[in-house]
Amino acid sequence: MNILILGSGGREHAFAWKIAQSKRLGNLYIAPGNAGTANCGTNVDIKVNDFEAIKKLVWEKGIDMVLVGPEDPLVNGIHDFFLNDDVLKDVAVIGPKKDGALIEGSKDFSKRLMEKYKVPTAKYKSFTKSNIEEGYSFLETLKAPYVLKADGLAAGKGVLILNNLAEAKNELKNMLLDSKFGNASATVVIEEFLNGIELSVFVLTDGKSYKILPAAKDYKRIGEGDTGLNTGGMGAISPVPFANEDFIKKVEQKVVIPTINGLRSEGIDYRGFIFVGLMNCDGEPYVIEYNCRMGDPETEAVIPRIKSDLIDLLEGVANQNLHEKSFEVIEETAATVVLVSGGYPEDYEKGKLVKGLNGIKESQVFHSGTSLRGEDVL
Repeated sequence: MNILILGSGGREHAFAWKIAQSKRLGNLYIAPGNAGTANCGTNVDIKVNDFEAIKKLVWEKGIDMVLVGPEDPLVNGIHDFFLNDDVLKDVAVIGPKKDGALIEGSKDFSKRLMEKYKVPTAKYKSFTKSNIEEGYSFLETLKAPYVLKADGLAAGKGVLILNNLAEAKNELKNMLLDSKFGNASATVVIEEFLNGIELSVFVLTDGKSYKILPAAKDYKRIGEGDTGLNTGGMGAISPVPFANEDFIKKVEQKVVIPTINGLRSEGIDYRGFIFVGLMNCDGEPYVIEYNCRMGDPETEAVIPRIKSDLIDLLEGVANQNLHEKSFEVIEETAATVVLVSGGYPEDYEKGKLVKGLNGIKESQVFHSGTSLRGEDVL
């Protein structure tokens, strides 16, 4: 089977690393990929939202399956693009269609879905500039800290947690009236703050059945001891020590099953990954958010723990017979630690030469944002 992975992060490198181990793999392509994915397959310099260029590649290389890593092409409808094209319609796409990707593409949609199907989540209301005064009033009913979320995709920057009511009102104005996050904040979700400890649970579904993948917890702050500025993620661990078997069973019964049944009830044929961002509040799971793809860097700790053939599982998603596929997890703990250029996440030096990676023997190095230049030796 010939497979194309879309994306260039550590998530996509972890996917490529795992898929390259399968005996069922023919050729593996990664677009655009990075220096690490080049060791697993063939990188192709195509942007993830260039659907026409992706179509040409799929046709020329006889690709049978496309695994979509990031959320942007899913929210922009790449799965629908394939289904509506006579050349591409029989190519399997792992990732939801545009209607399913709304679970990440619209915070308001995802909260309404949770509310309708009784998935435990924080109390909330959504506002636009037409009812901003109601938004101010709703903030007054909540206790600090105040959580404001841009409805649409905002490159991971659309969530604000504020301790001061006046500041929260001012930021609501900035988001709705001054377009702080562009069109992404044309609607803003305000919700109560949940006090607990965060984790992520990942689900692979064919729209009917599902497999719950290993849970993970990522760490966002740059400094030692969970201090400093937030980042895209400085590391992750799996399994999660405080998410025992009983807690995961609660997640399955209270979150996973009603979510998948809810999507089906809405007429959404969802085939792909669901990232469930959770808060463990005194042993009870509450959903903070859904994402329509795997997380990064969590994937780098989750994928190495999956013993089963990933291609076989993905084919089960495409053919809607995932329930027939075996699924085994390695019991050992996996941890990923992110190495970044000094100064990150603020201004930092780019284009630095990385050496010595070939000397690492007892760990797996996953790349993100790296490239090969000339005769560079890793």
